[in-house]
Amino acid sequence: MERFKMKKLLYIVSLLMAMQAAFGQSFDKGNELYRKGDYAGAAQQYEGVLKQQQESAELYFNLGNAYYKQEKVAPAIFNYEKALQLNPGNKDIKVNLGYAQKMVIDDIKAVPKVGVSKLLYGITGNYHYNTWAWVAVSFSVLFLVLFVGYYLAGTTLLKRIFFTGMFIAVLCIILSILAAVFVRAQVTGEHPAIVYAEVAAVKAEPSVKSRDAFILHEGTRVNAKETVGNWTKVVLADDSVGWIEKSAIKALR
Repeated sequence: MERFKMKKLLYIVSLLMAMQAAFGQSFDKGNELYRKGDYAGAAQQYEGVLKQQQESAELYFNLGNAYYKQEKVAPAIFNYEKALQLNPGNKDIKVNLGYAQKMVIDDIKAVPKVGVSKLLYGITGNYHYNTWAWVAVSFSVLFLVLFVGYYLAGTTLLKRIFFTGMFIAVLCIILSILAAVFVRAQVTGEHPAIVYAEVAAVKAEPSVKSRDAFILHEGTRVNAKETVGNWTKVVLADDSVGWIEKSAIKALR
């Protein structure tokens, strides 16, 4: 029985390693095709990796580049946005996303947000909430090291130094946890999506017979609020509100 379990475990491990190797080969093949200028082929390889439930900021970034080279606005922006979700502080992703957004026809001016929440998110939002969680874990390890040092210290001066370090570490742990909770709350409170349809009419009500409130074009970012049948209520950066066909947009989360 134990031998059977061991064989099964080895089979699963071997299968996972083989799958990982295949994913790596597809990613490398995509990079090779991209360097050769075959952007459509590169995108196909990258999409193949995503279909196998494998994702990373680098993968989405490369896929965005492949679509950008083909002047496919919506897929380029979508994948840059996905890359930015996994690596919010990456400057290269932000720069390329900015280039892609310049290809969008709709020029929507964001309503300025003010207040403490805006200020805090400006400070903490450059990093993913998982990153803040790992920061908290790192300071927890540091606290344990300082505690051991405090316990083993042979002089009053050293004990004071280690105690002060422990106090700072605890403070950093608390701040990191609060930052993680705050960023997660901000992120989960939004449901961003990208308009994939070349042209989409946004209705005043969730009905094809309703009047057009405004028109959107591919690549525009919207915030999805609710869905009624085949219609999704969206809010734009300038606070415009309307209903768009669900099939015309693709959710980022």
